[in-house]
This record gives sequence, structure tokens and C-alpha cells, in this order.
Amino acid sequence: MFALMNISFKIARRYLFGKKSVNAINIITGISVLGISIGTAALILILSVFNGFEALLQKSFNAFNPEIKMIPAKGKFFKADSTFWEKLNKIKGIDAYSKILEEIAYFEYDDNSTVGIIKGVDDNYNTVNNIDSTIVEGRYVLNKKGVEMAVPGIGLATKLGVNITDKLTPVVVYILKTKKSGLMDNFYKKRDVLPAAKFASQSEADMRYLIVSLELAKYLTGKKDEYSGLEIKTNGDVSAVHQRLNEAFGEKFVIKNRYEQNEELLKIMNLEKWISYAIVFLTLFLVAFNMIGSLWMIVLDKKKDLSILQSMGATKKMIKSIIVFEGLLIAVIGLIAGTILALIFYYIQTEYGIIGIPDGFIIDAYPIKLRFFDFIIVSITVLFIGFIVSILPAYRAAKIPAFIREE
Repeated sequence: MFALMNISFKIARRYLFGKKSVNAINIITGISVLGISIGTAALILILSVFNGFEALLQKSFNAFNPEIKMIPAKGKFFKADSTFWEKLNKIKGIDAYSKILEEIAYFEYDDNSTVGIIKGVDDNYNTVNNIDSTIVEGRYVLNKKGVEMAVPGIGLATKLGVNITDKLTPVVVYILKTKKSGLMDNFYKKRDVLPAAKFASQSEADMRYLIVSLELAKYLTGKKDEYSGLEIKTNGDVSAVHQRLNEAFGEKFVIKNRYEQNEELLKIMNLEKWISYAIVFLTLFLVAFNMIGSLWMIVLDKKKDLSILQSMGATKKMIKSIIVFEGLLIAVIGLIAGTILALIFYYIQTEYGIIGIPDGFIIDAYPIKLRFFDFIIVSITVLFIGFIVSILPAYRAAKIPAFIREE
């Protein structure tokens, strides 16, 4: 069986690279290889670009989102007493934690205003989240010589027109009352804060959050021993700490790891990635139909040879396998050429960033990241297409009789 397959492969290779009676066959075959090469390169690069964005977002999430986040299962806030802190401090694997207090707020800056969220954080926040790495302008500081400072997301800062270098114009923060008694009386408390920096996490947080000190958030919300969440940094064993926290607090808290905090966004990105892949796959499949014409012409060109092979004892199955191998060889050549093309583009993009991104993003050029698994997926896809489009010409070749009467 293997010997017959080897013979079929050698004959197919000879038919592909050997001399043909009609030069148009070579041209059509070359067009087929070119189309598959471009399609292969496009598949690899599309997956690589999405990989690059995913890696970039995860890097940003790593700075803004903690390894583990605890939020109350019911309501917006939870009250923490001494028993709670004793129980938390006994859990092994917790390196540090930060107390968080969030509330919806109304912001004014100069002549601009918008609604967002204040995020009150304690002194451990930068240790837990490494927020410094997301700062794109200014310096992360929440209190300077008794002056309350704040760090807005880059999207929120843009909406308000915040100028970090302006040390005189404050962001006015209003917290709404729960009971309404009049138009301006709706605001519970307000406080002026000076913008110290801007952060960019490439997530929704950029458009909504203003980071302030925990003391200021407590003053504005009127909460003393209540918090909206805890953000936790582990000693490296995230899954073990996550399990221990669930065992200790699982009934009253929702405990999420870093992936679960951004699960919806990552799922949407993954869906977009494979939808894009499917579109290029269909395009490549249509382009590969040129192979049918090329293989069909090779069958006609080698009609006499195929007839002689049958008269010498070759079976219909062997004749089919010759043409299928012919199609797979064309697909393999296109796959190799497309992979080389994708690797060349990858090098140029990573080194020189020839395809840029509009201003306002944290990077200047499209990110790109190659993964070995993507090469396997693309290889299977291209070979599958090569096999499918070879079936019809293979069946046509098998219908050639063993003896052809010369006219």
C-alpha cells in the first residue's frame, strides 16, 4: 500500500514539474500557487495580529486588573469588621491586598462635564496592580502635601479636556444623594481634586474611572468601614489562593481571577478572530478553485500517460491518488511560499512598524505575535482545501479508459 502511494506521489511530482504540451497549464498552475500563497499569508497574519492585540490587552489588564478581585455577592458594598480581616490575613499565599471603594460620580472640569466612577484606593494599590506601568502622562500620586490628587483614565480625561500641566484648574467631583430633595440638593458632597496623571489600560476603565485616595472616597460616599471590593496580589500560586478564598468567603463574595474579570472582552476578541479567519478561509477556498482548472488541464494533457498506466495495471484508485497528490503538491508549495511571505512581513512589522495605528493608542503600530498552533491550523486548512478541490479532477482522471483509440 505504501509503495503504491509512493509511486503515485512520484508520478504526481513529475507531472507537476515536468514539461507540458501547453504553456497555459504552467501559467494557471502558477496563478493557483500565488493565490494560495497570498491566502496562507493572510490567514497567518490575521491570527497573528489578533494574538498581538490579545497579548497587549492582557498586559494592560495585568497592570489595572488584580490577580484576584473580591466583590460582594449582593449589593454594592460590604462591611468589614475585625473578624473579617483576621480571617483574610490567615489565608496563605496572599502577598498584599488593597481596599477599594467605588461609586458613580459626576465630574466637572473647566466647561466640560460627564458621569463616571470614582475609585478610592489605599496605599497598597500600586503594589497590588502596578498602576505605574499604565501611566501615559504625569505621575501616579493621590495626595501631595495635603492636596488631594486624582488619576483619570485617558478616555475620561479626553472627554473632560483635562490638562495635566494646569496646576490651577481642578476636577470637581460630585456624589449623588440617594434621596432627592431639589435640583442642586441631589449632590451629597463635592470635592476639588487636581489631576496628577492619566492612565491607559485599553479597556472600558479608561473611559469611566477617576482614581482617588480611599480617604477621599470615604468622605464623598459617607462610608467608613464599608468597601466595594478587595484587590489581591498573591505570591504566585493564584489558583490555590483563589480556591482558599472561595472556601472562606465564597458564600458572601464573588471571587474572580484576572481572566474572569475580563472574560467577556476576551471572548468577543476570540470570536472576532475566528470570524475573520472564516472570511479569509472562504476567500482562499474560492481562489483555490483555480486549482480545479489547472488540475483539469493536467489531466487532459496527461490523458495518454494515464491510459498507459492503467493498461500496465494501475487501478482507478491509483489514478485518483495521482491527481489528489498533484493538488496537494500545489497546496504545499503555496503553503510554504505563503508562510515565508508571512514571516517576512512579521519581521518588517516588528522591526519597522510599517502599518501604523492612529494617534491616541498606546502603541504606534499594529502588534503582531506568531504562535506555533496557528501554523498548524493554517497548514491543516490549506491542505484540506487542496484535497477538496482535487476530488473532481481525480474522478475525471479515473474515467479515462485503459486504451485510447488514436484518431
